Amino acid sequence: MEIKRRKSRGIKIGNLLIGAGNPVAIQSMTKTKTSDIEGTLRQIKQLEEAGCQIVRLAIKDPSDGAALKKIKAHAKIPLVADIHFSYRLALTAIENGVDKIRLNPGNIDKPAEISAVISALKTAKIPLRIGLNSGSVKDTGPKRSSMTDKLVAACLGYVKFIEKQKFNNIVISLKANNVLDTVESYRKIASLCEYPLHLGVTATGSPYSGIIKSSVAIGALLLEGIGDTIRVSLTDNPVEEVKAAKCILESLGFYSCGVQIISCPTCGRCEVDLIKIVKELENELAGWKRKRSQDPLKIAVMGCVVNGPQEAKGADLGVAFGKNEGMLFSRGKIVKKVLAKDCVRILLREVKLRR
Repeated sequence: MEIKRRKSRGIKIGNLLIGAGNPVAIQSMTKTKTSDIEGTLRQIKQLEEAGCQIVRLAIKDPSDGAALKKIKAHAKIPLVADIHFSYRLALTAIENGVDKIRLNPGNIDKPAEISAVISALKTAKIPLRIGLNSGSVKDTGPKRSSMTDKLVAACLGYVKFIEKQKFNNIVISLKANNVLDTVESYRKIASLCEYPLHLGVTATGSPYSGIIKSSVAIGALLLEGIGDTIRVSLTDNPVEEVKAAKCILESLGFYSCGVQIISCPTCGRCEVDLIKIVKELENELAGWKRKRSQDPLKIAVMGCVVNGPQEAKGADLGVAFGKNEGMLFSRGKIVKKVLAKDCVRILLREVKLRR
């Protein structure tokens, strides 16, 4: 199956290009007080190492805005200033070198204030994200309007006002707190404009339910070719957001971290602790990368003889287990028997030979 990407305008965020057919980018958000420069930089570095490509920072007061200059001097990935209520904070963020501004039409809606931000964005030559959330969108339409209609109407009104000022360096997001409203809103706005879209579900809850909701919504939209950047919003460490985003993109063939582990769910036929083996292998390979020109390395770790040998043969490396031991395969050929307790060590050694 080939996914046909939606046609969208190209936008530059720092040194990163999104839209216009460029790869879908992974975004997250720091959860530190931005004026805590050391703590914020430490978290940004963790996100960079995890594979984050864009990071958003909450700008709550002037001290947060002023901190951006020092943070920008050390961060390697583009910085987005998240602005609510005070347009002056957007101006401060722009003055301090941020790569993009996010405004919420639900709480920054005065024409003069919007115009002031647009003027500063033009001068700095950086983009604006119009970011709407179901929790803050204003009801400007009929009383019985659906959440989708409210989000889309509010967005288009904001866009129209900004376009009149000859500014179209724009990214859009319309996040609801449930899958159906989110998918419907993005589908509708995707048909009405060519601006790049940042995908996500807002206020998803715990990590477990949040990953499921985000995967369903973001995955459904990406399958339709909709989406240029994504964020998996979780009540958790932001590194976990990046890990989940990478898994979503990898499952659709949009991203490769260099290695793909294929493992069975286990059942009563499994006679080794496959869950422990796979978790240990994942942890050991978390930061492993291959050259961009190389295809991802596929490793199959299978618990029994039903599908195990065939899956292992079809991978670059594979182990098909029986009782306490398994057969190690390399590109379809049997190499040797391995004990369960030695499996991870042997696979890691084989992986290093293919770096």
